[in-house]
Amino acid sequence: MMAVMNKKIISDMPFEVQKWIEAWCHYLQHERQYSPHTVAAYVRDLSFFMAFFKPADTDFFSQTSVTDFRRYISHRAAQNLKKTSLARELSVVRNFFKFLNRRYHVDNTAIAVISSPKTEKSIPKALDVPDIFELIENSIQPSKEIWQDLRDKAVMLLLYGSGLRISEALSLNVGDITPDQTSLMIKGKGKKTRLVPILPAEIKAVEAYIKHCPHTLQAGQPLFVGTRGERLLARIIQRKMKKIREEIGLADTATPHALRHSFATHLLNEGCQLRAIQELLGHESLSTTERYTKVSLATLEKEYQKAYPKS
Repeated sequence: MMAVMNKKIISDMPFEVQKWIEAWCHYLQHERQYSPHTVAAYVRDLSFFMAFFKPADTDFFSQTSVTDFRRYISHRAAQNLKKTSLARELSVVRNFFKFLNRRYHVDNTAIAVISSPKTEKSIPKALDVPDIFELIENSIQPSKEIWQDLRDKAVMLLLYGSGLRISEALSLNVGDITPDQTSLMIKGKGKKTRLVPILPAEIKAVEAYIKHCPHTLQAGQPLFVGTRGERLLARIIQRKMKKIREEIGLADTATPHALRHSFATHLLNEGCQLRAIQELLGHESLSTTERYTKVSLATLEKEYQKAYPKS
């Protein structure tokens, strides 16, 4: 991973600092389970920070002041770096300093004072309905472990059919579907619970998964499980969707969260009231839900341009 950094930057750093970065990379990949690609991106972002300060010894990391950090931010901003990129770089620097504090007891209070530049919240990217169903149908592939494909299909249907966050779908326990099979009891952010409707197609998909699942699923225990019977991890669904979207040619924006975005956007396009969508999504603030009106207007403008290209 160190090879990702500019060789001159590496050679200019003290040996002990190089060892710290190597240990940080090992931590990211083996303890945090980050992909090699992500770790490489983290190291690349950290290299800009290192190149600016050129630390002469390990004391630099405990002595860096608020003024120093702000000088770095001003330097990077002057290079016409996007706010999102600068915010990402600062997040990586914070991650590295937190690691140094935990692993080597290097304390720096200044980093906690530094705030990232404010960035505009991106407009959610909804998928077209045909793309969603192609994505879901392709979750079932020739496999010895058909129960896993049925599980993944059920999860994806819940994300789109009930507008769940991936964390909410995977937090479901056996028994969280109401006895009349019309609603789901969802544990959302802040430990708040809400009832959301569940469609017959979702019920059917969940039942097919349960029927083929080799593990005993008991009341109060995880509904969606992995190969060893433990609660399913989000990255399993994320990897599955990445594989499918690459196979069928969908954009990188076709993620598990895009299914939730699509749920809200499609409801809004069909005339559903914004406050009802707020309740279904579990948003605390209506302003969060209002982002979907921008999506709807963007879609309307796109369709208008297609109908009236010369306007």
